[in-house]
Amino acid sequence: MTTTVSRDDLAARIARDIPEGAVMNLGIGAPTRVANFLPKGLEVILHTENGMLGMGPEPEQNQIDPDLINAGKQPVTELAGTAYFHHADSFAMMRGGHLDVCVLGAFQVSERGDLANWSTGAADSIPAVGGAMDLAIGAKQVYVMTDLFTRSGEPKLVRECSYPLTGVGCVTRIYTDHAIFDVTASGLAVTELFGDNTVDELRELTGLELSDATASATHDGEPA
Repeated sequence: MTTTVSRDDLAARIARDIPEGAVMNLGIGAPTRVANFLPKGLEVILHTENGMLGMGPEPEQNQIDPDLINAGKQPVTELAGTAYFHHADSFAMMRGGHLDVCVLGAFQVSERGDLANWSTGAADSIPAVGGAMDLAIGAKQVYVMTDLFTRSGEPKLVRECSYPLTGVGCVTRIYTDHAIFDVTASGLAVTELFGDNTVDELRELTGLELSDATASATHDGEPA
């Protein structure tokens, strides 16, 4: 049986890959946890699409300021030098290529790096695109943080996305609870395994022709 890592452990792993000086956006949901694990002393400037640049980690319960929230309506803190601006200016930053990294959740990611994360297409689902399309095409690197499988056991890494696309060929790296994958010109490469997972097992479970780059991968904020 394969083992997995917790969302907090995965968030901490992602945080170690964020380069010094990066301007970064964290998508709604699990990706927001990354802010809590950024190494002390590392200068990373967090952007939120509702108009704030310079967010700090999640506040303690007795330090919550109801006026300081991220795009997911979660309370946040502000760091020295924090800036506030109009929603339109925030989206101009996203679309204009001013973000170094964004971390997004996903319903599906194709082996070519196509991303589907705003709708399952189900008749009773509530589409929630937010700023995901702008982030997907505007950020210099797009990291995905997700479970490898749905609750019903279907893989989220697929040959072709069956859900409506957020962006085409936009994903750089995928962090899952089983392993880390880089998107390469020849498909997905497994660069790091968690627990007792093996590349052969992941190939069988996902049905994808995954390449094994676990021996040569380096994660320093750039694709291996």
